[in-house]
Amino acid sequence: MKINIKDYRVPAKNKINLSKWPTRVEPVYQSKQEYKELLAKHIVELSAQQQLHYASNRYAVLLIFQAMDAAGKDGAIRHVMSGINPQGCQVYSFKHPSAAELEHDFLWRTTQCLPERGRIGIFNRSYYEEVLIVRVHPEILQAQRIPDESPNQKTIWPERYRSIVDMENHLHRNGTRIIKFFLHLSEEEQRKRFLERIDKPAKNWKFSLADIEERKFWKQYMHAYEECLSATSTSDAPWYVVPADDKANARLIISQIILNTFKSLALAYPKSSAEHQRELKLIREQLVK
Repeated sequence: MKINIKDYRVPAKNKINLSKWPTRVEPVYQSKQEYKELLAKHIVELSAQQQLHYASNRYAVLLIFQAMDAAGKDGAIRHVMSGINPQGCQVYSFKHPSAAELEHDFLWRTTQCLPERGRIGIFNRSYYEEVLIVRVHPEILQAQRIPDESPNQKTIWPERYRSIVDMENHLHRNGTRIIKFFLHLSEEEQRKRFLERIDKPAKNWKFSLADIEERKFWKQYMHAYEECLSATSTSDAPWYVVPADDKANARLIISQIILNTFKSLALAYPKSSAEHQRELKLIREQLVK
């Protein structure tokens, strides 16, 4: 089954309802063995594209992963990017901001971690937390020292969406290509994965009471994601809603989207100038002698 990435892309300026977006679709693989073969093929192709990307040094690529707990962000990053040269890839995971970070605007800490040209940057959670968890828990705003002691809840989120879109447009104009993934997990599948984390000792470290507390805000989070995806999916920095109940299928969809983005850049190895070719010829003659 062919992966049509348009099926998962959030159209720009469209209001979306996540209840109408599936968390599980017909798998693109027929067996576990075929899944491994397809993923391996994607990994080889991604590795080749990454080498071209590094050598051409024209663009930067930023991958953003957002999701509810247990949706499979870590596993997707680990499996899909397993063939990438670590020298050309930077992974950042953003948690509660530090005291120093709270002294700056909400985009400051992530801006420092943006990838250079020729590199791939991966944000496991990102500046989008500022319109997701902060929206669900508005008391967090009080620690951010916003000049208005009581931020207007009706205006602050559209203002932050605008700041994010403006920044992403700026980055695109300057050569950074941004791909944003929302791993769309069902509430029932999260419940099963939480139970697995409790029942399997090797996964106990992944679970805490905080996780189950956040689960109580499921509806609020879905609303926050709907508003966020609707407001910030653009033609230059699109969101992709990836059905995440089937981890293997999600990884294949994600890897195909990344591959398509790289191929659209039409990357090529830099061509040597005539002067450089003459230098190489002289060096070769010396080495032969």
